[in-house]
This record gives sequence, C-alpha cells and structure tokens, in this order.
Amino acid sequence: MKLEAIHTANAPAAIGPYSQAQKVGNLLFCSGQIALDPKTMQMVGATAAEQAEQVMQNLTALLKAGGAGLSQVARTTIYLASMDDFAAVNEVYGRHFGAHKPARATVAVKTLPKNGLVEIDCIAAV
Repeated sequence: MKLEAIHTANAPAAIGPYSQAQKVGNLLFCSGQIALDPKTMQMVGATAAEQAEQVMQNLTALLKAGGAGLSQVARTTIYLASMDDFAAVNEVYGRHFGAHKPARATVAVKTLPKNGLVEIDCIAAV
C-alpha cells in the first residue's frame, strides 16, 4: 500500500522530522497534537482543559485534511503531564466526540513537547 503524507495549514506544522498525518489505505494516522496555534506556532492555554480544546481543534483539522472526521476515529491516545488533569481533559474530549466513543488509552508522561500539559494522537477510518 502507498503512504500519503497529509499536510494542512489549519493544524500546526510538524516541529520535528515527522508528518502531521499519514494515510495508508483506508486508515489515517494523525501525529500527536499539542496546544500549538497553527498560525502563530505558540502554545495556547494555561490549563490542561484550555490546551485540550486547542488539541481537539488541531486533530479535527488534520482529520478533515485527510478526508475524515471525529466520528471516524477508531482509537486515540491521550498523554498527560499530570493525571490530576484527567477529569478536565476528559470533559473537553467527551464534548468533542459526543456519543462517539473511540477506543482509548490515557497515560501520564514526565514531559511533553513545548512543556505542554496534554497531547492526543489518533487513528481514523477514511
């Protein structure tokens, strides 16, 4: 199968040697998103909930660029700088996904890029 790199100006540019997303067959693999504003490339939000809002906007933009939407997401991984932020991030996440419930893992990590508080990646069907 052929890999197709997905790029959009509506999500932050990659800050390392990776693609924003890759499409292969009917699957879209979105790289982890942190709370970077795609226009300024500056971090947005002082709280995990505020950052999660930007993260979900970034993921939504990537999914759209790859021909999918949140309702087609099969799996996500949430990375938190602190599990103390689980409930706040979960509320934002749940509001964006609505009744759709992708498979998910949530893990606490020591640090995230740009000292973010939350990062989310996903895999979707297209």
